[in-house]
Amino acid sequence: MKIKTILLSIAFVILGVVSALAQESKDLVQFTGMVLDGTTAELYPVPYTNILVKSKGRGTYSDFQGFFSIVVDKGDTIVFSAIGYKTVDYIIPVDLDDNRYSLVQLMTQDAINLPETVVFPWPSREHFKLEFLAMDVTTELQERATRNLANETLERMRNEVKSDGRENADFYLRQQARQTYYIGQTPPMNIFSPIAWKKFFDAWKNGDFKKKK
Repeated sequence: MKIKTILLSIAFVILGVVSALAQESKDLVQFTGMVLDGTTAELYPVPYTNILVKSKGRGTYSDFQGFFSIVVDKGDTIVFSAIGYKTVDYIIPVDLDDNRYSLVQLMTQDAINLPETVVFPWPSREHFKLEFLAMDVTTELQERATRNLANETLERMRNEVKSDGRENADFYLRQQARQTYYIGQTPPMNIFSPIAWKKFFDAWKNGDFKKKK
């Protein structure tokens, strides 16, 4: 009798766990969609948008094309946020019949004006005045500064000094930003740019197109 009682107890516990897991799995939803800029009628993607499940400390982000996918619960509040856009909250419906749900989330651009910040190397203007007047600039230091700031010296340093990791990363991010800026439209052609023509003529005069031995 004791063995049967123990077995029945174990069976009831297993059934309870399976029932709880089944109920929990019914509440899970595969949430996918696209994040688009809805400020204009072009509707181009908003890459790397933060997608957070509110009050649960987990989330994901959209890819370069604005696509995202995450598992959520019915009734969860999803927070969409991106730099330069207004934050949007979306609640997953609780009466879904399917365990898959798709959404096209539109984001509206939001300009934030930061207050002006002036950085001084000294605590106040009075300290700067005292330090500047007490500075002893000799003739040798003036000549050295003149040599270091000469165009030939700066040009040689630009050609000889290699870019570090931070500069390479900054160059890569600028390229990505340039590609994102022209999403949904044709990039401008430099053939109509007077600045590009000036650079071309300057390079021609400097002999940059000549064959170098």
